[in-house]
Amino acid sequence: MKFTKMHGCGNDYVYINGISEHIESDKKPELVRKLSDRHFGIGSDGVIFINQGKNAAFEMEMYNADGSRAQMCGNGIRCVAKYVYDYGLTDKTDITIESFGSVKYLHLTVNTDNKVECVRVNMGAPILDAAKIPVLSKNSQVIDEEIEVNAKTYKMTCVSMGNPHAVVFVDSIDDMRNFDLEGVGPYFENHERFPERTNTEFVRIIDRNNVQMRVWERGTGETLACGTGCCATAVACVLNGLTDTCVNVHVLGGTIVCEWDREKNLVYMTGPATTVFDGVFDI
Repeated sequence: MKFTKMHGCGNDYVYINGISEHIESDKKPELVRKLSDRHFGIGSDGVIFINQGKNAAFEMEMYNADGSRAQMCGNGIRCVAKYVYDYGLTDKTDITIESFGSVKYLHLTVNTDNKVECVRVNMGAPILDAAKIPVLSKNSQVIDEEIEVNAKTYKMTCVSMGNPHAVVFVDSIDDMRNFDLEGVGPYFENHERFPERTNTEFVRIIDRNNVQMRVWERGTGETLACGTGCCATAVACVLNGLTDTCVNVHVLGGTIVCEWDREKNLVYMTGPATTVFDGVFDI
């Protein structure tokens, strides 16, 4: 089976052309776990199959490293856009990609070598309705709301960008690289208030246009970046009056720019997409 290893700001996935490579659906979770293993497999945060779309030009079929299906990945969808252009599946620089039934609109920036180096994604409207995120709450929206996790009280703002996010602002640390993410991330992910588990972003405000963030992704653990998490972070920052509507989100793997157009209620995400290598895996 042919594959391509790609990453967006260090959030790495194995990409498989589902149009030419045919894997039975019931075998995909086990295959994903095998490919994602960083010691015995290729090593990745998960696997993404690139299929022909039904309601868009292409479909992104995404799996977490543990084999569970995921709805959306901001870094992943940028890499899908790069893949379909660089590998000749399209010659368009404005394309549509669907994931879990949701269609996204993407603009590709191409360099002088005719390769995609940057992608801007219209991520759609943020979902703030607690029941639709989903998160259990007595309020219709969860903004700066207390939650007790592992005997400690935090305040979170919950947003869905096609997948659930709990954003927690941290003001007691000067550098998020020193934050004990592994000590708290799993407890948020599996907290009883999140019926479908959750991704959790821990955020330090730098100024009105810059924040530092680390993320614990459900089904994977810490990743170097999370595109939907960056979008959710920007929305949470604005809802809490902490930043302007355009935010540079600095993650361990780089910087992703997120803008919430309040008038149109649309979130735009801009960031890089990088091909690491191509290979063949014996399945």
